[in-house]
Amino acid sequence: MVDEVDGHGGPAGQDAASAQSRTTIYDVAAAAGVATSTVSRALAHPGRVSFSTAERIRQVADELGYRSTRIARPATRRTSLLAVVVADITNPVYFGMIRGAERTAAHAGYTAVVVETQESEVAERAALARVQPFVDGVVLTSSRMPDASIREVAKQGPLVVLNRMVGQVPSVTSDNVRAVKRATEHLAGAGVDAITYLPGPEASWSDGMRWRGLREAGMELGLRVRRVGCQEPTMRGGAAAAEEWLEHRTPGVIAYNDLLAIGFIRTVTAAGVAVPQEVRVVGFDNIVDAELVQPGLTTLASPLVSLGSAAVNHLLKSTDRRRPEELEPVLLPARLVVRGSTGPHAGRGTGG
Repeated sequence: MVDEVDGHGGPAGQDAASAQSRTTIYDVAAAAGVATSTVSRALAHPGRVSFSTAERIRQVADELGYRSTRIARPATRRTSLLAVVVADITNPVYFGMIRGAERTAAHAGYTAVVVETQESEVAERAALARVQPFVDGVVLTSSRMPDASIREVAKQGPLVVLNRMVGQVPSVTSDNVRAVKRATEHLAGAGVDAITYLPGPEASWSDGMRWRGLREAGMELGLRVRRVGCQEPTMRGGAAAAEEWLEHRTPGVIAYNDLLAIGFIRTVTAAGVAVPQEVRVVGFDNIVDAELVQPGLTTLASPLVSLGSAAVNHLLKSTDRRRPEELEPVLLPARLVVRGSTGPHAGRGTGG
């Protein structure tokens, strides 16, 4: 649903129009004590909520002066459009996922529309409220919303979560825990006895799984593990994490993603720390820049194109009227790609 405010013509209506322009669907939801998605359903498809709830929402909307205009959608449900919602379009990790999703969608007769939320939960909620009524399904990538909110959104139409597992919602992700354990074993084999984790966004499900994998591997292998404060998943975030690491150094580092790892390497190298002689570094995602940084970045390669393709295939099963709970989560493996940032390691190349 596209929410716009109707104005009043003439000078006498200017104050009312101004007040209405400040009233949003979020104001109505807060005043009515319901979710924004419930307001959207009540105003666009009142038959999908109880009569009493719809009446209460309409009454609150009238009291607040909220009016919405809607783009009419076809009488049939099918639009042949799928939305791919991503957290940050500038992050290279999403390129492969988008490509895989787009190719699979096109093969099935759909057009994929990319929506960016800029790592914002608020922007994500607003984008979903606007786009969901006009597409046949949504691939929700690296969502920053809590599980309960995602389950609520999934009730509005076919939806698959990518890069995360959410109960009762079809999900596709790489095996984060096993991948990080593989990286930890690699560092331990190189003589590392303590590892610092450079985390990503606090609301990231993948971040929690990768930290879990490191903690479990640390206990199994007898290694000391620690983490610095949460960072934005960028090279700038890696530089900030490096400043913390320089105060409490460890011989091993595993980063939430390659961008953090690259920012870390650049910063510690500028500070006179030799990589891999003084610190061995592992990233995650195997983006193109991982090969360009010096030394080359050892990283965990998620099958990004396959993840995007699997998400759309999973989504199309939902559009075929299968119940979401009948769709088992899809878990794809990541492989370790060894480069110079972890130094020579006899007998090791790449592995699954």
